Amino acid sequence: MLPFLANMIDLSGQIGIKYLHIDTEERIIPNLTIDAIDQRILSELQQDGRITNHDLAGRVGLSPSPCLRRVRQLEEAGIIRNYVGLVDPAAVGLQVSAFIRVRLDGQDDRHLAAFEQMIAGFPEVMECYLMTGECDYQLRVLVASLAEFEEFLRQKLTRISGVSQVTSSFALRPIVYRTAIPVGPRG
Repeated sequence: MLPFLANMIDLSGQIGIKYLHIDTEERIIPNLTIDAIDQRILSELQQDGRITNHDLAGRVGLSPSPCLRRVRQLEEAGIIRNYVGLVDPAAVGLQVSAFIRVRLDGQDDRHLAAFEQMIAGFPEVMECYLMTGECDYQLRVLVASLAEFEEFLRQKLTRISGVSQVTSSFALRPIVYRTAIPVGPRG
C-alpha cells in the first residue's frame, strides 16, 4: 500500500478514505454516489469554473436550488477541491517545460519524506510523482529559460540530501494538455 493511503475509516456513519496530501494536509473523502447529473455538473464546471449557478442548472437540466445543493455536496465531499484560473505559461514568460527523473540513494520512508518536503517548496515544480521503475520521482518543472533551469537544477534540486541521479528532458511543444478529468462513463 502506498504510504499516503491509510485504512478505511468511519466518518459520521459514512465510509471514507483518509490520506495525506503532498502538502501533508490531512483530508477525508466520504463516499458519495455520483450520478449522471453530478457527472454533467463536474464536466461543465471543469470547462467553465465561473459559470453562474443559474446557467449551470440550465445546462444540466435542474432548477437552481437543487443544482446549488449538488455543487455544495461535491465541494463538501472534496470532489471539487478548488476553483482556479488557468494561466498561459508563455504569456507570463515561462517558456521552458522540463521533465526530470530523480533517483534517490535510499527509498525508505525517511528519504522519501525528506525529498517530498523539500520539492513541495519549489515554485518551479508544477507536478511531482512517486514512480515505479528506474526512477523514484518524476517532476514537471516550468521556468523562463535554460539558464533558469540550470540554476534550479544546480542550486535547488541537486542540493536536496539523498538525490543521487537526475535525468532531464525538455518538451518541444505540448500535444495534449488537459485540466479536465474524465468524469463520465468510461468504455
